[in-house]
Amino acid sequence: MRILVTGGAGFIGSNLIRKLLVNGHKVLNIDKLTYAGNRATIHDLEETPAHQLVVGDICDQSLVERCFDEFKPQAVIHLAAESHVDRSILSPSSFISTNILGTYSMLQAALAYWRKCDAAIHHSFRFLHVSTDEVYGTLGTSGSFVEESRYDPRSPYSSSKAASDHLVRAWWHTYRLPVLIASSCNNYGPFQHPEKLIPTIILRSLCNAPIPIYGRGEQIRSWIHVSDNCYALQAILESGVLGETYNVSAESELSNLDMAHRICGLLDSIQRMRELNGPQQPVLQESFKSWKKLGTYSKLISFVDDRPGHDFRYSLDASKIQNALNWKPTVSLNSGLHETVMWYIRNQDWWESVKMRTQTP
Repeated sequence: MRILVTGGAGFIGSNLIRKLLVNGHKVLNIDKLTYAGNRATIHDLEETPAHQLVVGDICDQSLVERCFDEFKPQAVIHLAAESHVDRSILSPSSFISTNILGTYSMLQAALAYWRKCDAAIHHSFRFLHVSTDEVYGTLGTSGSFVEESRYDPRSPYSSSKAASDHLVRAWWHTYRLPVLIASSCNNYGPFQHPEKLIPTIILRSLCNAPIPIYGRGEQIRSWIHVSDNCYALQAILESGVLGETYNVSAESELSNLDMAHRICGLLDSIQRMRELNGPQQPVLQESFKSWKKLGTYSKLISFVDDRPGHDFRYSLDASKIQNALNWKPTVSLNSGLHETVMWYIRNQDWWESVKMRTQTP
């Protein structure tokens, strides 16, 4: 298939494109290359004939329309979004622009293309919009959101994603544009931006810096390895029922404080292995002396003032995608976190270059 992917130089997008290419698809990648998306993340794809990068803003409808007309996609996976809640609180305008107006631009361009494309593409065309569990709001200590749960977003980020979801559904009901929505829980894995929780814990530990945890770290999140999420997105694109939403979750819940302790424990184990087996990665050599003095990276955990409107708990019921599309996660939280920690240890050049070009909110 020819698949147009937006935000393909970002975290989930870059991982997804690699899987699409392995499966033989051709990909047109539209990315603005903001701080969260950069060429270093897709450097290994530059010489791949089946991948083409278009640097541009999805709010530029003429650019988007030109991409549709020239590439003639058989499907769209719309991932491009501003996604960091802290940034949305400090500067919501870019979230309104990219997440709402950008989605509108994509829908309009897709609709115009779909109406005039040849019959074969017209009948099989699909527009997959990737959303988030945050649109449903917050939960208490029990229960999970299902696809029919009421929307109750609490932050500028989640509100902008909720608005984009409603636009996608409106283009289905009003214009019959063949759309699908995937609501994903928190992803983790290779190429995630250093400002996100799991990379922050890893890199702060390795740099012997305080690990900031909001409030008392009691907020609970559900986690899925990015590779499992990418397989879910492919399953939805290929076999999902048009107009439907699918919750994507590995149903692995952990409080933010427990996640910090889990990762610190993994890093402690890696340092103990280094002590037994001698030097391994340079970044471990630099942090080894600090770790020896600390005894455990958990001592770096530092509580900071809680984020305004911080949702307590997210949890998605993934029964629908599991039963209807025969999808199940394959990466356990333990193995996925260990793999992720090792990836950041081995890719110091990548995360240092990303941190250098990123202004912390």
